Amino acid sequence: MLSQNQIPIPHDIPLDLPAPVWFLVALLVLAFLLHLLFVNFMVGGSILTLAFEVAGIKKKDYDTLAHEIAKTVTVNKSLAVVLGVAPLLLINTLYTVYFYTANALTGLAWILIVPLVAIAFLLTYLHKYTWERLADHKLLHVSIGLSSVLIFLTIPLIFLVNINLMLYPDRWHDVHGFISALFLPNVWPRYFHFLAASLAATSLFLVFYIKRKKYPFEAIYSELTRTEALRVFYTIALIATASQFIVGPLVYVTLPAQGLSWPLILTILAGVAFAVPALYWMWKEVGGDPALRGRYAFRIATVLLLTVLFMVSGRHMFRASALAPHQEKMAEKTEEYNKQVAQAAIQAAKPQQVSAADLGKNTFKAYCIACHAHGKRLVGPPITEIQEIYKSNPQGIAAWAKAPGKKRADYPPMPAIPASDAELNAVGNFMLEMKSDL
Repeated sequence: MLSQNQIPIPHDIPLDLPAPVWFLVALLVLAFLLHLLFVNFMVGGSILTLAFEVAGIKKKDYDTLAHEIAKTVTVNKSLAVVLGVAPLLLINTLYTVYFYTANALTGLAWILIVPLVAIAFLLTYLHKYTWERLADHKLLHVSIGLSSVLIFLTIPLIFLVNINLMLYPDRWHDVHGFISALFLPNVWPRYFHFLAASLAATSLFLVFYIKRKKYPFEAIYSELTRTEALRVFYTIALIATASQFIVGPLVYVTLPAQGLSWPLILTILAGVAFAVPALYWMWKEVGGDPALRGRYAFRIATVLLLTVLFMVSGRHMFRASALAPHQEKMAEKTEEYNKQVAQAAIQAAKPQQVSAADLGKNTFKAYCIACHAHGKRLVGPPITEIQEIYKSNPQGIAAWAKAPGKKRADYPPMPAIPASDAELNAVGNFMLEMKSDL
C-alpha cells in the first residue's frame, strides 16, 4: 500500500456540473435502486431457472416452473439494461476521474462487458425458445442455461470490481488488470451479498407472480400446488435474507476505514431494523397455514424495499465519505492546474521578447537561407562577399533588402524582403557576424 505522499492525485476535469450535487446524488440513489432491483430479478431468475430445470429432470412440474421463470428473465434483463443507463451516466458525472481510472485499470474485462451482455441475452432467448424442441436433449438445453447463468454472474462481478476500485486510490499503483483488482478487500463479501439479495428479491417477485388470481396455476401444473410453490419461494427468500445477516457484517468490516462514520452506521442499522420483521413474516409464511399463504407478501416487500433504500443510501454515504480526503486534495490540484492554465494563456497573449541575435537568425532562416550560403554561391552571392561589401554597415544590407536592384549580370534580380525595419536591421548584423552556414 502506498504512503499518503505516494497516492496518485490527478487534477479533475474543470467542467461545471449540469445540476446541483444534491440533486444528482438523489437521482443516483433512486436510479441505482431501480436498476439494481431488475438486475437482481435477472440474475436471481436465471439461477432459479437453472436450478428448477435440473430438479425438473425428476419432477416434471419443476421443469414447467423453470420454463415459467425463464419467461420473466428475458423481460427483466431488458428493463435492467434500460434502467442501467441513468446510474451509469450519473456516476460518470459525479465521480468521473475515479470511474474512468477504474475502467482503465481493469482494462480488457471492462471492455468485454458489452459483448458478454450480447452473448448472455442471445443465450437466454435461445434457452427460452428451444425449451420444447430440446426436451429430448436435456443436457444440451441445461448447458445453454448454465452458460447464460455463468455470464450473468460474471457481468455484475466486473461492475462491482470497478465500483470497488474507485474507493481505493491508494491501491491504483498496485492494480495490474482485472484479476489483481478482484482480490481487493470487500469485493467478495459484496459479491456474495449481491447474490443473496438477488435470490431473495427474485423469490419474492415470483411469490407475487404466481399468487395472482389471474395466473392459471392449476391449468399449468399437474401435481405442484400454488401453496407448495409459494412455500418453496418463501423458503428460498428466507434463507437468502437470513444469510445476509452473516455476509453483511463481513461487507462492513472489509470496507476502507476512512469511509466509516456514525451517520453511515445508523443508516445501515435502520435498514437492518426493517429486515428483521421481514424475516419473521417470511418464517410465518413458510410454516403457517397453507390456506393463508401469501398474506404477508405486501408487508414483506414494503419493509425489504425500505431496507434496500437505506442500504443504497448508505452505500453512497460511504463512497462520498471514503473519497472525501482524496477529493479535497484533487480539488487543490485542480485549482493549481487552473491557475497554471490561466497564467499560460496570459503569457501566450503577450508579445514574445526575442533577442536581436535571435531575430536576425530567424529572419535569415525565413527569407535569406535559400539564396545565400556562407562560403559558396547559391542563387545570390556568398555571405563572405556580402561581408566584404557591407563591412560595418548593416544598415546598408537592410536598405538593399528593402529595395533591391540588379547590379550583376550573372545574378538574377533579388526580390524585396517583406520584413519590418527591425527585422532587416537585425538580419544585417547577423549576416556580418556569420562565420559558417547554419
